[in-house]
Amino acid sequence: MKIMPTTYFMVLLILAIVVHFALPIIKIIIFPWNIIGILLILFGIILNLWADQIFKKGNTTVKPHLMPDLLVTSGPFCISRHPMYLGMAAILLGTAVLLGSIITFIFPVIFIILMEAIFIPTEERNLGKQFGEKYKEYKNKARRWI
Repeated sequence: MKIMPTTYFMVLLILAIVVHFALPIIKIIIFPWNIIGILLILFGIILNLWADQIFKKGNTTVKPHLMPDLLVTSGPFCISRHPMYLGMAAILLGTAVLLGSIITFIFPVIFIILMEAIFIPTEERNLGKQFGEKYKEYKNKARRWI
């Protein structure tokens, strides 16, 4: 059984909250500025739901280790080749901003590093194999993250 990106996301989200309360080292963002975190969290949620809806509508897999049936290039995929990862990173960043302690900002960075190391290479290799030149053209139009 493969560990999915959402598992990494949830573990890091929980760790960010726990570490914030266990080790509130330095608070760098205070009220009312920390409320901006709510906007980032909402952005991340909307981005994930939107991308997921497009995958479901196209009847293709969201599992990064499986071969895709469809090259999705519409909606949020016009600006990011990985909007779901971007959405999860935005939620982690929004949580860090909302909590305001410096230590919580490490978790979105860890998430991005993990996605870059574990999932994105496999996904992009599979997309290249499955869609060839069409995927290459898409890669030239849409950035990896933003």
